[in-house]
Amino acid sequence: MRKVAIQGILGSYHDIAAHKYFEGEEIELICCANFEDVFSAIKKDSQTIGMLAIENTIAGSLLHNNELLRQSGAQIVGEYKLRISHSFVCLPDEDWADITEVNSHPIALMQCREFLGQHPGIKVVEGEDTARSAEIIQQEHLKGHAAICSKAAAERYGMKVLQEGIETNKHNFTRFLVVADPWQVDELNRHRSKDVNKASMVFTLPHTEGSLSQVLSILSFYRINLTKIQSLPIIGREWEYQFYVDVVFDNVLRYKQSIAAITPLTKELKILGEYEDGKSNV
Repeated sequence: MRKVAIQGILGSYHDIAAHKYFEGEEIELICCANFEDVFSAIKKDSQTIGMLAIENTIAGSLLHNNELLRQSGAQIVGEYKLRISHSFVCLPDEDWADITEVNSHPIALMQCREFLGQHPGIKVVEGEDTARSAEIIQQEHLKGHAAICSKAAAERYGMKVLQEGIETNKHNFTRFLVVADPWQVDELNRHRSKDVNKASMVFTLPHTEGSLSQVLSILSFYRINLTKIQSLPIIGREWEYQFYVDVVFDNVLRYKQSIAAITPLTKELKILGEYEDGKSNV
């Protein structure tokens, strides 16, 4: 049975993404309070796989997770793109008229701003997790409280769904990375259904004119498609940046040649993972 470390509890979106990615397999979840603990679980037991959100189509990138991944030495072995749909839930014996407060993760609340604006009488209170908000209401039998979470979390914690699909933008997807100890990568890759066609990397550049455009020109020459570029300032080194880059390709040899070509132009180039372009639940 695979052990998968996630941030959050049972019923969270990380839980849903893990089960979707490993569909048809038995998995044992290790629920962690934060993303640092996910990487600690992998370090403690090299057989453990990590699942972590890296970006959302509305809220943007989780920059801190990029840095945790780089520092950890773990490798990306896959990804999953999960359509996020929020539900407004409460205790089974309550209804709309009883609700005075709603609890959820700040990003979930932000994604349901339009819905919350239609109910100005309901007090909005931030919590640590979507599913955890539902669990607390159920455990402590908090009358008058509602949670914003997944329908799966509502079912798990015996909550009543008052309304589904309350997110403002229906094109709401979160991309999750599947990460593992480098020693486990080859073993996990043996079960791959298709060849790798995506890679994530990080590098720094000398503070010289045109250094980034040179790298991008080479990737373009080798017909490597850049799908994401994110810059983060390097603490303690003024005006120097780390660039986190995702690329997709249809020819592994051309990809390898492009990496060889840009390596002399970059500093501290590190491949974070080579994997198959993400599965999705849509």
